[in-house]
Amino acid sequence: MSSMEYLNKIYNSDKKLFKTTDIQKILGIEIDRTLEDVIKRFIDRKILTQLEKGKYMLSNANVSEFEISQFLYSPSYISFETALNYHGILSQFPMEITSATTLKNVEKEIDKKIYSYSKINTDLYTGYYKEGNSLIAEPEKALFDQFYMIAKGIKRKEYLNEMDYSNINKKKLMKYVDLLQNGLSTSVNDLIKEYL
Repeated sequence: MSSMEYLNKIYNSDKKLFKTTDIQKILGIEIDRTLEDVIKRFIDRKILTQLEKGKYMLSNANVSEFEISQFLYSPSYISFETALNYHGILSQFPMEITSATTLKNVEKEIDKKIYSYSKINTDLYTGYYKEGNSLIAEPEKALFDQFYMIAKGIKRKEYLNEMDYSNINKKKLMKYVDLLQNGLSTSVNDLIKEYL
């Protein structure tokens, strides 16, 4: 198959973000060496941008940082400071894209942007919705996640005084606190009493 045919298949796939296995499937290339050569050619010709090993983006595609965040590390959803800013609760724009995950804590730097992922318990992996191609925490869940991480000693209280809590549904927030099965619920409740 010619480079032009490969290119058409990539563009006609309706995907903007690719793992190596996605490219292999789309192009029907079974020989690893050939696949590596084609991908390298696409990167050299600025058709694909390598985000990290085995993960690529169509260079001219309009892809949000939220989409990139979820593509880089999954399962995850946008939460903490990023979601709080997105929902207008935190006016200060965070320097990194923050997400919750059930996997281990990870920080990735892609094109000078930091993507950080904080581990939460599996039973707390809820309270998000899909917008476009991204999963974003509801305002109450993003705030709960923030309080939860502060209670665990992982995040600091630095932004809490700068937040606008007026649109937070306290009843909804408390439903997330009910999911806690350990002593952290007292610490989270104390934070809620202090700030809401």
